[in-house]
Amino acid sequence: MLPPPGPIQLKERVSLVFLEYGNLDVLDGAFVLVDKNGVRTHIPVGSVACIMLEPGTRVSHAAIALAARVGTLLVWVGEAGVRLYAAGQPGGARSDRLLFQARLALDDELRLKVVRKMYALRFGDEPPARRSVEQLRGIEGARVRETYKRLAQKYGVDWEKREYDATTWESGDLPNRCLSAATACLYGITEAAVLAAGYAPAIGFIHTGKPLSFVYDIGDIVKFETVVPIAFEQAAKVPHDPERTVRIACRNVFRQSKLLERLIPLIEEVLDAGGIEKPGAATDQLAPAIPSVRGIGDVGHRG
Repeated sequence: MLPPPGPIQLKERVSLVFLEYGNLDVLDGAFVLVDKNGVRTHIPVGSVACIMLEPGTRVSHAAIALAARVGTLLVWVGEAGVRLYAAGQPGGARSDRLLFQARLALDDELRLKVVRKMYALRFGDEPPARRSVEQLRGIEGARVRETYKRLAQKYGVDWEKREYDATTWESGDLPNRCLSAATACLYGITEAAVLAAGYAPAIGFIHTGKPLSFVYDIGDIVKFETVVPIAFEQAAKVPHDPERTVRIACRNVFRQSKLLERLIPLIEEVLDAGGIEKPGAATDQLAPAIPSVRGIGDVGHRG
């Protein structure tokens, strides 16, 4: 007898796919997108980290259940994938890691250590000493704006500032549309990594008050070495369909840079900067009546 199927580790998956105009279902044991003519497109759901569902898609209960079982994140997005409406969590945070993350975020001293580590990883040098989180955020903003200008000059793109209106997508200029499409791809697979690692996307350290605060924290560390140069490079070519062109380019750079292999170790490295151990169970807590079997997936997967 073969063992029951379990989640594939995130580092061994394809980064993401976008689906639109069809019904997502499980038919004859296969995860498929069925178009209006009844044509089935098979989706290798267990080997994809994140599936972005664009307008025009409908999803069956069987498809949702299978995606959750194999640990694939489903994200309902708007036009060009930049407006996030909902996300299907593939397993959720583990209590020990959630408590660990929350303790780091709630203690000002520990939070500052984590933010300084994020800053060092993002810019390649140690942040100035004796600076608060707010001061580091201001320094970060200045360096980010300068990096945008430098990349725009490198690729010969007319650039004013980072700005777009999600309610009127077509009103944005080409560079901003390319940047928004690129960062949407990055944040999608980063959220999948955060959940697979067993942490909560909403508990951030630099960002706060958003459902994906921690996702933005982690994604921004690698943003300027992965998707931002791609966005400016594609904007310089003035493509007919910039969003689709940027997505394909991002998917290629994710594969070439082996980003999925890096994300979970990066999360652990950032949180370990706090210098505290993950909490164990209290002595008076009850152990599970039926212990979970250790699966082959990441720690946050249901298995």
